[in-house]
Amino acid sequence: MLMDVLQLMDEWGPEKVVCVSDRRTGMKGVLVIDNTARGMGKGGTRMSAGVTVTEIARLARVMTWKWAGVDLFFGGAKAGIVFDPSSPDKEAALRAFARKLSNEVPREYVLGLDMGLTERDAAIVQDELSDRGAMMGAPAQLGGLPYDELGVTGFGVAEVADELMAVNGSLRGKRVAVQGFGAVGAAAARRFAELGAVVVAVSSVHGALVDPDGLDVARLLDLRASSGDLAVKEYGPVQALGAELRVPCDVLVPAAMQDVIDADLAGELDTTLVVEGANLPTSVAAQEVLAARGITVVPDFIANAGGVVAAAFGMDARYSPFPVNPATVLDAVSEKLRANAVRIVAEARDRGTTTHVAARELAQERVLTAMKLRGRVA
Repeated sequence: MLMDVLQLMDEWGPEKVVCVSDRRTGMKGVLVIDNTARGMGKGGTRMSAGVTVTEIARLARVMTWKWAGVDLFFGGAKAGIVFDPSSPDKEAALRAFARKLSNEVPREYVLGLDMGLTERDAAIVQDELSDRGAMMGAPAQLGGLPYDELGVTGFGVAEVADELMAVNGSLRGKRVAVQGFGAVGAAAARRFAELGAVVVAVSSVHGALVDPDGLDVARLLDLRASSGDLAVKEYGPVQALGAELRVPCDVLVPAAMQDVIDADLAGELDTTLVVEGANLPTSVAAQEVLAARGITVVPDFIANAGGVVAAAFGMDARYSPFPVNPATVLDAVSEKLRANAVRIVAEARDRGTTTHVAARELAQERVLTAMKLRGRVA
């Protein structure tokens, strides 16, 4: 384990890796603080029975580039809890995790919501550490900014697609396929429908829904509110997972898990624009194939940065008695992400690289400048 962690370290980080465990609940967890040259560590916290140190380190690095990509002053970090989020002992495990990291949270790292955690979980962490500033995303009734309720990440994904499709007229009437119907995918589908797009496919772990004439997004959202991931089965006959990625569309949004589009699948996609709602959904080889085919890809840490923009507002107000205005947050997400997406596509064209390389190089330039100013590198 020690050698594995050491092998994760490069010129950017991680600066700190903390592993914790709790015998009573069986909880195991990890915090990875990747790079704090531009500010303290801030990133999501996920709970899954399959969480690994390497996975969390990769996601912490994404957070480093994401904060720098949107030019906001926090550092990349991520945390993971190896535990089944459906377990009746979830709260006990979550409280144990928070206690074990009380040296780091919230002085060096502030937790956020990610896969497996909800707004109520954020409230539990705040209660366990007796600190409103320990975790972002708590319910509005506790003075928090409820990211999932607002759907800021999915909202931003749709705003990016709308901006880039404007080059060809409008998003209205265009076909959109969304992989994943969790917090990000559902919010994206909602916003796509509001913008006049036709959502032709969605999926969850229970299968894919595909309808070239368009799905009833309002009905799907109602079913999700009552049945969660089972909404796709209750809506109608489902196809095998993967059908949602292969359906002909104008915009494809992978918003489920990492590593879902490899080079082979990239060669099959029938779309003109890929907007990455999930973190790390495409491989480097896939990105190169898509670029060669003339398919524009908006990288994850540009497209799904709505959450970090919202988190920045939440961090700014975490000890304030005055709540954040959600309309202000959504306006900022739209403005910042639209401008960033246009810039990255132009940068990729000017640099002769993929959009991922262009976005990462821009973020790296900002992080390296901060490291030099702090005297961390020559």
